Amino acid sequence: MSTEKSLIPKIGMRNIKSATAAALCALVYFFFDRSPAFACIGAIFGTGYDLENSKLHGGNRFFGTLIGGLLGMGLFRIYLIFYPQAGRHLLQVPLVFIGTIILIILCTKFWAGGVQPGGVVLCIILFNTPPETYVSYSLNRIFDTGVGVLAAMLVNYLLPGGFAFGKKKKEPAEEQSI
Repeated sequence: MSTEKSLIPKIGMRNIKSATAAALCALVYFFFDRSPAFACIGAIFGTGYDLENSKLHGGNRFFGTLIGGLLGMGLFRIYLIFYPQAGRHLLQVPLVFIGTIILIILCTKFWAGGVQPGGVVLCIILFNTPPETYVSYSLNRIFDTGVGVLAAMLVNYLLPGGFAFGKKKKEPAEEQSI
């Protein structure tokens, strides 16, 4: 036997769970003629090596998206008071500065791990969302992320390693591989 590493990477249970949760979202959204993109992203980010880890990662993603989305809507509304046609304006600079500070404070108070995903949503709303869709974009993003996180937790609950099969302790290196 050779001591060289296999050319085929190991596909572990977390890989299977992530893929299953994303595929489940895509399947459900297919029947509603709705893009599953953010639900699938929520599912992949929300899948951990066990149910508790899914709650942590999924919570980071969901609460960050919730806080960043609501904050982004409020700040974008202020922006539209001064620039109803939107576009690029220097007002976005202090808004993203103030918004980031508020985001960090809110996430620290409610869900500390939500800063990064919340920051992503906040910046997308402030810099890349048309004025006529910023509210629907924000609400849809929050909803879809929630669906994905719930799918991740459901899959992690039902597949081995989840609550339904008893908690199995994983090695830290295995936790990081997706």
